Amino acid sequence: MSWKDLTIAVVAGDAREQEIARCAVAAGAKVRAFGFPWPDGGIDGVYHASDAADALKGADIALFPIPGITPEGALFAPKCPEKIIPDAEMLSGMNKPGHIILGWGDPNLKSHAEALGITLHEYEWDVDLMLLRGPAIVEGVLKVIIENTDITIHKANICLVGQGTIGTLLTNTLIGLGAHVHVAARNPVQRAAAHAAGATSHTLEELPDLLPDMDIVIGSVPKQLVAGDLLDKLAPGALLVDVAAPPGTIDRDAATAKGIKAIWARGMGSRAPVTVGRSQWSGISRRIEEIMENAS
Repeated sequence: MSWKDLTIAVVAGDAREQEIARCAVAAGAKVRAFGFPWPDGGIDGVYHASDAADALKGADIALFPIPGITPEGALFAPKCPEKIIPDAEMLSGMNKPGHIILGWGDPNLKSHAEALGITLHEYEWDVDLMLLRGPAIVEGVLKVIIENTDITIHKANICLVGQGTIGTLLTNTLIGLGAHVHVAARNPVQRAAAHAAGATSHTLEELPDLLPDMDIVIGSVPKQLVAGDLLDKLAPGALLVDVAAPPGTIDRDAATAKGIKAIWARGMGSRAPVTVGRSQWSGISRRIEEIMENAS
């Protein structure tokens, strides 16, 4: 099997998927697409499908977005007027054996894929790809903070809940901008790394005492840790920014009901779609090459 033998469907997403589709064409594949913003003049070599099922028809490989799936099962597609929920009927038109490469799949997608003999390849948590798209995510989070506060990041009291790959990049950047950065993490090695970078480190158990003094709280853990009574600890006017995969670190619905500004800052990589699209393709193409090698 070679690239020219492949039909790739790029379904859902944002402007990053435009660049991914261009990269797939440049590699030699036949490309079908639906569900992301379509540029004026189209994309050379890419068939613009009428719907997601049409895009997936005859595809050997489907590419779904990194940001994942909503609680109702819809793919990340912020500019698409219709919800794209990959059910068995939609996926049944793919060639067999089929492959879906995506950030992560929910139980329903996994069940449909298994029943149809389609293999899922998840890469939401691949550290190399996180680092490659990390600068764009950090820049996007800074934009969210600047547009939603009346204070400077410089000298602001900011708490990061979680200190994984993106959390670490945010910590380093915010320290560089002069913020008073506090990091709450379960992992003692992550807390030590935050301390070494110049932040003040805390256990998660310290959050009730820490939150009242924070101007901004950023969550990067895909588990709701800032919820319930903890929301009542926040100072008036505090900003909550959640960059974690669903369900997120922050109970955003509860926060909004209490009058607290809470923003789900997923998909921040879209602010630099060419750069991030190409970095995502570097990981996607490696997986496709592995699929082709195993098929030969």
